[in-house]
Amino acid sequence: MHPALDLETLLNGVVAAAREAGEAILEVYATDFAVRGKDDASPVTVADERAEALILRRLAALTPNVPVVAEEAVAAGHVPDVSGGRFWLVDPLDGTKEFIGRNGEFTVNIALIEAGRPVLGVVLAPALGRLFAGIVGRGAWVEEAGRRRDIRCRAVSAEGLTVVASRSHGDATALDTFLAGRKVADLVNAGSSLKLCLVAAGEADLYPRLGRTMEWDIAAGHAVLAAAGGRVQCVTGAALTYGKPGFENPHFSADGLGDEVDAGERRSTRY
Repeated sequence: MHPALDLETLLNGVVAAAREAGEAILEVYATDFAVRGKDDASPVTVADERAEALILRRLAALTPNVPVVAEEAVAAGHVPDVSGGRFWLVDPLDGTKEFIGRNGEFTVNIALIEAGRPVLGVVLAPALGRLFAGIVGRGAWVEEAGRRRDIRCRAVSAEGLTVVASRSHGDATALDTFLAGRKVADLVNAGSSLKLCLVAAGEADLYPRLGRTMEWDIAAGHAVLAAAGGRVQCVTGAALTYGKPGFENPHFSADGLGDEVDAGERRSTRY
């Protein structure tokens, strides 16, 4: 058994870490930065590396005995033992293609995992000035323009679902198949883990991901969504868990019909 953590205090430290990383990212964003390819052919920049180094230092000070699984460290072969069940998942710059394309839709992601489930998460979109955070069971919020407000998943409109899909990764045919038979009012494209946060904030209803993702890509957004009353599940209907061998996710969908949604409302809304 792990000793209990003060999640509220921890969240404040994680928000500070995300903001520091975001500042470092924006400094690089303002320059004519170089893009390199990793072994898996995905792009990486100095912004990814600087942000990760800052976050790792912050987390080491906050929780020195909790291992951290971070994207660039894993790419370099540094994979910690997470068999204890408590660990951090860090993607210092999710949406590197958005960063390179300069559309602003990239994020800093930090999540705490306990027994396979995310319990705390922070997602910062530094170029958009939006920070999402949540503690599962205690609620979620967004901060923008210096103001903080609570967020909650919404009930689906009678007009149909607002579906959010990946801007840079996607299989249109697979998405059409997944959505067949569902009443869709609008299809919106967005980059990075922002898609999970849009569902959490009641700005969208459903995010299907029918392609490859890694645990660090979605854990923080998953935590925010769960804290806002939503859920992430495998397309098979099984719960999506963390700490899997290789840290690769199956195909999944995210929606606002979490465990805390009234059963009558769940029955009245078809997914």
